[in-house]
Amino acid sequence: MTDDCTQVQDFFSARAAEWDRRFPDDGPAYAAAVRELGPRPGDAVLDAGCGTGRALPALRTAVGPGGTVLGADLTPAMLDAALRAGRETSGALLLADAARLPLRAGALDAVFAAGLISHLAHPLQGLSELARVVRPGGRLALFHPLGRAVLAARHGRALSDDDLRSEPRLTPLLTGAGWRLDTYADEDSRFLALAVRTG
Repeated sequence: MTDDCTQVQDFFSARAAEWDRRFPDDGPAYAAAVRELGPRPGDAVLDAGCGTGRALPALRTAVGPGGTVLGADLTPAMLDAALRAGRETSGALLLADAARLPLRAGALDAVFAAGLISHLAHPLQGLSELARVVRPGGRLALFHPLGRAVLAARHGRALSDDDLRSEPRLTPLLTGAGWRLDTYADEDSRFLALAVRTG
């Protein structure tokens, strides 16, 4: 395991038990973002970096009983929190690095990724791996329940165009990874970039 992976695991392991209690009101924002991603009944979808699995129920509702829902996370403690919350009833939980997924190429119709991009050690590689496992024409949602300005203020930083989630940086990054940015919303109440798998 790389040092980058260990740092991510350490960060989230220390916060896993309290994660859902710290952010109790995010459920509707997750559900709305899943609706905008637009998975259909019968689709195969992945919540990449699923954490405690807050998107899994909305993904299950979207794809129905005939669809496939997977939640992958690098941190065992976060997956344990997802199990304690009963979210494994909405999808299968995998201990996996989003940059090295144990899935065949083109296996998925869509990927949902909440807060993931800022934790990828190598964003181009990570987004390319997400593209690998999605069929051409499939979709990606990069989501956060807070917009860039609010998140920067929370962390005591100035808003910067150097942020990976700024549109000028994100657009070419997605293009280089096999995605085309379709819609981009950066509001105080949410960040949501939707992309389509090219090729």
